[in-house]
Amino acid sequence: MTIHPIPLPGAALIDAAPFRDHRGLFARFYCEKELASLLGGRRIVNVNFSRTNRAGAVRGLHFQRPPHQEMKLVRCLRGSVFDVMVDIRRESPTFLKWHGEILSAENMKMFCIPEGFAHGFQNLEDNSELLYLMTAFYVPEKKGAIRYDDPKIGITWPREVTDISEDDAALPFLGDKAAVDLRF
Repeated sequence: MTIHPIPLPGAALIDAAPFRDHRGLFARFYCEKELASLLGGRRIVNVNFSRTNRAGAVRGLHFQRPPHQEMKLVRCLRGSVFDVMVDIRRESPTFLKWHGEILSAENMKMFCIPEGFAHGFQNLEDNSELLYLMTAFYVPEKKGAIRYDDPKIGITWPREVTDISEDDAALPFLGDKAAVDLRF
């Protein structure tokens, strides 16, 4: 595995470096030893899976509030997605900055999304599937979200947004009086 830092502090893109031969390929999906510099003693406590049916659909931007914030390792198992993280740490020099990468079954890249980041993605192909390795348990009363189209963040989604959940579409913009609580 090769770890590539990205412009948001603490975040990274990880290459799996698969071994290929006439039979197919072999790749490491997770290695505590190789990812130790990113994990910093954290443990993977939860593994989640999602399938998103339609190309153009957006899921996110989601996060958990303290003390239940989580690091996520996200990999695409089928199809492809434009995966996005947004720095929501107020003290960070990259506060409200975003970074996106194409994750696909073909490129086998994995995103490391640290605590204090919102996460979301757009399906680039029908029936794309993601695997999430999480360092914290889900606590429903600590969930938070930001609108996928908030102008203060300005994410450039690669496709027209064709589908979004009712809850995510109803979120206020950060500039509204009912703005999302981003305290970390």
